[in-house]
Amino acid sequence: MAFQRLERKLTKENLWIHILSALKNKPMYGYEIANYLRKDKKIDVAVITVYTVLYKMEREGLVERKSGNVLNMRKVYYSATEKGLNLLKDAINYLEATLASIKG
Repeated sequence: MAFQRLERKLTKENLWIHILSALKNKPMYGYEIANYLRKDKKIDVAVITVYTVLYKMEREGLVERKSGNVLNMRKVYYSATEKGLNLLKDAINYLEATLASIKG
């Protein structure tokens, strides 16, 4: 049980870290992000959850949305902002320091 709680805290409850990590390389739309998280990161997440987190991240200035036209279908793409990328670096540094502290 303890390990499952840790896993949940580091994935679903802090999904913003994983989303920013996905967006640091290229803009993506919500459904694409959800698929990436499920397939590449092995995080079992619902598409609606990804959109909920994206909306919060947008309000905080961590991501920005851009509309695109692909095959005459309008899609909304998200990209990481400078603020978001800086926060991702801070989060990675914090996690690395935490791991170093745990390892001793």
